[in-house]
Amino acid sequence: MLGVSLVGLAALAGCATPADSVSVTSPSESAARLPAQDSASASPASTPTGTTPSSTTPTDAAPAGPARALLQLLPVKGRAPKTGYSRAQFGSPWNDDVTVEDGHNGCDTRNDILRRDLVDITFKPGTRDCVIATGTLHDPYTDKTIAFTRGAETSSTVQIDHVVALSDAWQKGAQQLTKQQRVDFANDPRNLQATDGPTNQRKRDGDAATWLPPHKAYRCTYAIRQIQVKAAYHLWVTAAERDALGRLLDDCPAGR
Repeated sequence: MLGVSLVGLAALAGCATPADSVSVTSPSESAARLPAQDSASASPASTPTGTTPSSTTPTDAAPAGPARALLQLLPVKGRAPKTGYSRAQFGSPWNDDVTVEDGHNGCDTRNDILRRDLVDITFKPGTRDCVIATGTLHDPYTDKTIAFTRGAETSSTVQIDHVVALSDAWQKGAQQLTKQQRVDFANDPRNLQATDGPTNQRKRDGDAATWLPPHKAYRCTYAIRQIQVKAAYHLWVTAAERDALGRLLDDCPAGR
């Protein structure tokens, strides 16, 4: 299995080296972030109520050229059977016991992503500025502006999408990862995006060949994120998926 760092991707094209074990790209490699995160982001307890989070919302990913080189390195195979798949294979939802960014910070992953992706946020009192009470999402998938209010009847308005769906990952190599690597994958901010709830439900476990964000201007970034996440976790693509991702990169704006 190829051990791929996202550093110097253009130099990787045609330079694969064999390895005999799976090794997921370390979350400490800052160049592998999707996209680059602000390394000076405040801890949950230090973000004042009502302010915009300091972390960068992933609406701008790396240039398309390096992503194209990386796409050429992804193995191309058919989908493996879905046999044995369950959500539990990736741990309990929104697990903080992970080695990826924001792991072990005392906040669950869902609130970490809401804190990153929403603006004008407020926090539930008594949660150390961890649980998001209200905020506004400028949704890159739909180009909608969505008001978020925490509550049994309202929280589902904004959901957290796995950019590479868990079921899709299971059928394209995640069965070969360790349990901890799968838990990391399911909670990795690089693979997570707050979005419109109904849109997330419609996506289900679609890959780039079967589902794309309705907002066409975001599709270039979405393709780059999918490629980078699959490379970081040594997953493969189907031929149809590879071709779809290649077309999306072809359509990236000049300079991307």
